[in-house]
This record gives sequence, C-alpha cells and structure tokens, in this order.
Amino acid sequence: MIHRTPFFLPLLYPSLVWRVPTTEKELYLTFDDGPVSGPTEFVLETLANFNAKATFFCVGENIQKYPLVFKKMIQDGHAIGNHTFNHLNGWRTDTNTYIKNTKQCNEVITEHSSVGETTSQSVPMFRPPFGRITRHQISAMHNFRIIMWDVLSVDYNSRLSVEKCLKNTVQATRRGSIIVFHDSFKAERNLTYTLPRFVEHFSSLGFVFKALRG
Repeated sequence: MIHRTPFFLPLLYPSLVWRVPTTEKELYLTFDDGPVSGPTEFVLETLANFNAKATFFCVGENIQKYPLVFKKMIQDGHAIGNHTFNHLNGWRTDTNTYIKNTKQCNEVITEHSSVGETTSQSVPMFRPPFGRITRHQISAMHNFRIIMWDVLSVDYNSRLSVEKCLKNTVQATRRGSIIVFHDSFKAERNLTYTLPRFVEHFSSLGFVFKALRG
C-alpha cells in the first residue's frame, strides 16, 4: 500500500504542488472531504492541543450542511481550499462540468466566510477529489494553486489497522511533506487513532505544523 507519492508523478505534473521545499522542520497537514460534525471537530480539537495549523480542502455541499463547523476552521486560523461542490472524480467528469462545480464550491466558501477571512490567499487553493484530474482540467484551472500530496495516510481504508495506518504515515513523512488525512465518517476510526499520535510524535522531534497558503 503506497503512502509516499511515487517520485515520477511530480516530474510528470510539475505545475502541481506535491511538497514544500524546505530545510526546516516543517510539515503541512491537510484534511479532505469535510466539514462534517464529529470528525472535523475532533481534528480541530487535536490541532488546538498542539498549536498546529492545517489546510482543509472542503466539499461545498458539506459547508452548506455544517456551516458552524466550517466557521470554526476559519476562526482557529486554518487555511481553506476547494474540493469541488460534489466531490467529483475528474477522470469521469467533462471539463466544463468540473470547472462549474469548482466555481460553485468557491461561491459557497465565500458565502460562508466573513469579509476578509479568505482574502489573505492571493491564489485560491484546490485539491482534486481522489487526486484525479485531467491535463485539460489542470489547464482550465490556471487561476488555482492545485495542491496534491507527498504522504497519503490511507485513513479511509477500513481494512487498514490503526497501528499500520500510524506506522506507515510516520515512516513516509519527511521535511516539507504535505500529508493527507480525511475528516470524514469513513476515515473516523483510523483518523482518531492516528492523527493525535502522529502530531505528538513529530512535535516531540521539534517539527512545526503549518497551513498552506495560496
């Protein structure tokens, strides 16, 4: 099971962000598919306990369902990214529909953010659901900073034990890694075990968790 992104993908798609180049002890936690009541609030509490910042790639329809949880993300100083309105698979969606759905998510993010809360990002951030996006869609989204990842926790896999999820994610992580977790009901079992132990481990080694910025 692959937890570290294969080296050739950033070479094939150099315009996408896979890792942050740094010599410092910095890590970049990201969370996909929220906000939802329960898992997202657990993530926010865990991050607050370690004074860690992160980036949340939000699904537009979930923002509409859980606006107060979304608001809490922003109030806690985390960065917000676009994850489409309906969690679309880019490989199975025509480009016009994909772009329209992404713009719909942007509108929801703006609608549920107070004035000035999202303006600190000079370029909006986007992560394709499932990591699946076509070259044509990438070209059409030139006004977004498309964020991929260096480490995938695979927390959504119910067949993966919590211990293995933690071990694999820790072993794959290095300086500047962009790490993916999921604040979703599907990932909740692995997330609630792995995340606090992951953050505690790297915090004890002197790492700082930062939010990505557009």
